[in-house]
Amino acid sequence: MSIRVMLVDDQVLLRTGFRMVLAAQPDMDVVAEAGDGAEAIENLRSTAVDVVLMDVRMPRLDGVEATRRICAEPNAPKVLILTTFDLDEYAFSGLKAGASGFMLKDVPPAELLSAIRSVHSGDAVVAPSTTRRLLDRFSPMLPSSVNEPQNKELERLTEREREVMMLVAQGLSNGEIAARLVLSEATVKTHVGRILTKLGLRDRVQVVVLAYETGLVRAGGGQAF
Repeated sequence: MSIRVMLVDDQVLLRTGFRMVLAAQPDMDVVAEAGDGAEAIENLRSTAVDVVLMDVRMPRLDGVEATRRICAEPNAPKVLILTTFDLDEYAFSGLKAGASGFMLKDVPPAELLSAIRSVHSGDAVVAPSTTRRLLDRFSPMLPSSVNEPQNKELERLTEREREVMMLVAQGLSNGEIAARLVLSEATVKTHVGRILTKLGLRDRVQVVVLAYETGLVRAGGGQAF
């Protein structure tokens, strides 16, 4: 079954380019397009979508608020935020709003396709190292000190789970974490699953965000305590 994609961007030429790339894939189908967040939400009422490629800066309703509203719905599609990175300070907010990851608008076609497939299959973080760089760049948006109520959530984790969470937040893949901790990838995957369950998180992106917000990891990738 094809991955049903909706393109959301106020620039028609960009949507056209993305559509041409996706249309050439046997496992992808562009089922809807929208020029802003409000139109995207309207489209979802009548069209089944698996993955939304969401621009950030758009008229009427921006991508961050649209992502928040979409992800709040039951059985919501996955959302990938599209950002220019150097100019867009809203990407972190998009992740907090529920996006499964983010990509640069000038991403090579092969990476775009891989990202869509990865998110559709349940892998949230498209490029962990890039996610880390974004969070480091916009660290002033994060609390300057540890948030005690949120930090208490981490008490549910075992010492090993906290260690794995810290490495996820630093941008390491499961394979890299396995090598660092001398574990199998299957064991790391199990730890990540338990972290998600215990903390009530949806995916690895939310693990990264919470790790920074609680102070488990500070900007620059260091362990806070």
